[in-house]
Amino acid sequence: MKSILQRAALCLAAASVATALALPLAVSAETPAKEQFGRMPLPSVADPVVHGFYSKGCISGAVAMPVDGPNWQAMRLERNRRWGHPAMIALLQQLSRDAVRDGWPGLLVGDISQPRGGPMLSGHASHQVGLDADIWLTKMPDRRLTYSERANISAISMLKKDSLNVDPKKWTPAHAGLIARAASYREVERIFVHPGIKKAMCGTYGSNRANDAWMRKVRPYYGHHYHFHIRIRCPAGSPNCRKQNPTPPGNGCDASLDWWFTSEPWAPAKPKPGKKPKKRRAVTLADLPSACRVVLGEPAPASEALVTLDGAYDPVAARASAVPVPPVAVGAGRLRLPAIIPIPTQRPD
Repeated sequence: MKSILQRAALCLAAASVATALALPLAVSAETPAKEQFGRMPLPSVADPVVHGFYSKGCISGAVAMPVDGPNWQAMRLERNRRWGHPAMIALLQQLSRDAVRDGWPGLLVGDISQPRGGPMLSGHASHQVGLDADIWLTKMPDRRLTYSERANISAISMLKKDSLNVDPKKWTPAHAGLIARAASYREVERIFVHPGIKKAMCGTYGSNRANDAWMRKVRPYYGHHYHFHIRIRCPAGSPNCRKQNPTPPGNGCDASLDWWFTSEPWAPAKPKPGKKPKKRRAVTLADLPSACRVVLGEPAPASEALVTLDGAYDPVAARASAVPVPPVAVGAGRLRLPAIIPIPTQRPD
C-alpha cells in the first residue's frame, strides 16, 4: 500500500509542476522559443514526427517515460523532461531490462525532452527532438526514491578529484558494460561521455577491433562524467529530421582522443583585440523549423497517463481524448526552473 501511495504522490507532484509550466506569457516575434516550449505541460496527440535537428527542432506525438518501472526510476521530475519519441522511450526500457541481465541494478533516467521538444528553459542545447536521453552513472538504489530525493540527490562523478581520469574506486567494469550495452543497439547514433570515460573504455575494449562498430559511437565531450548521453538516429516517418554526419571510422582511441588530454580543449577562448564579445541571441520560433509553430498549437491529450508508454498505452484512446491548447497569453513573468544538478566541476587548467 505504501508503494502505491508513494507512486501516486510522485505522479501528483509531477502533474502540479506541469500545470505550473503552463502559466501564460506575453508572446512576440522576439519571445525566446524556450519560454513557449518550456511552458507546454503535455505533448501533442499526433503521429510521432521529429522536426529539425537535435539542437534545433521539436517533436509531435511524444510519449512519456513512466516515473517508475521494474528496472528504472526517473529523476528530476520537476523539470517535466520525461518525454521523447516512442522509439527513444522503448529503447530506454529495453536498455533497463538488458542492463539488469548484465548485472546493473537499474537505470536512473535523467532528462530526455520536453513534451513538445524545443529549446529548454535551462540546461541543454540539444534534447530538442525527443531523440536524446541522459542516464546517470549512479546505480539505482534498491528502493523507490521520493520526489524530494529525485529532485535533490546529486549524481556521482566518475573522475578523480581535479583530474581528467576516472577514479578506479568509483569506475567499475559494470559501468563500462552499461555504456557498451547502450552503444550496441542499432538505433543508437552516438553516446557522449567525458574524455576520461572514453579513455577507460579504450583501455577495456580498444584492443579488440571487433568492438570498433560500437566503440566509434562512444564520443568524448565536455561534462558527461556523472551521466552518459544516448542519441538515437532519425526514426522512420520523420522526413524533416536532420541526421548527424557519420562517426569517423575506427574506434576513437587515437590522436583525436589524445587531444582531449592537452591544454587546448580546456583553455578559455581568447577575445579578438578591440572586439567586444557578442551577447548570445535567444532562439525564437523563427529560428526553428516552420513545423514547430504548428506543433505548439496541436491538441493535447486529456491527461499525462494517456500518453505514458506503459502496458496500458493506447494511441487511439489518447487521440480520442484530444483537447485544444489555448494560445499562450499575456500576463506572467518568466518561469524559473531549477538549475541542472549536479553542476559540472570546473574545467581543469
